Amino acid sequence: MKELSIYPADLASMSVAQLAAAPIQDFLDAERNVDEAIAYLKPLRTKLDAAKVLRFGEQARAALRDAGRDFGTAHVNDGTLHVKYELPKKVTWSQTILKEMAQRILASGDKVEDYIDIKLSVSESRYTNWPTSMQQQFAAARTVEEGKPVITLTLDGGAA
Repeated sequence: MKELSIYPADLASMSVAQLAAAPIQDFLDAERNVDEAIAYLKPLRTKLDAAKVLRFGEQARAALRDAGRDFGTAHVNDGTLHVKYELPKKVTWSQTILKEMAQRILASGDKVEDYIDIKLSVSESRYTNWPTSMQQQFAAARTVEEGKPVITLTLDGGAA
């Protein structure tokens, strides 16, 4: 990494207003250095997490199995180290099969909403390609909110 004009410890203790008021070159250097640190640290975090799974995963999974569970939290000890292992359940549903099931529920006279959570949406690209008359019919159901802004800084003559 490059020499920092605003060091990470300084950056952490600065308010947003102080950082925003920093000289532009210091501001750009701080942004670049934070990006470089993230790029450097992210694969290290991934590697360390993989090492934890390799070191403690099987023992923790065995503790889950011994408790009669496939998912959840297990606690194991490795000497004086206490390891908390959390394995969340991640469920996905086949949309094709759910659609078929919804049709069966409707055909039997029941309410689909009593069995299946339904969230309807329209892709923005599809909506903007509709004729105006169709857009007007759907307009009351559409809410537009701001996303998170992305600000890219560039010094005259090149990238920051």
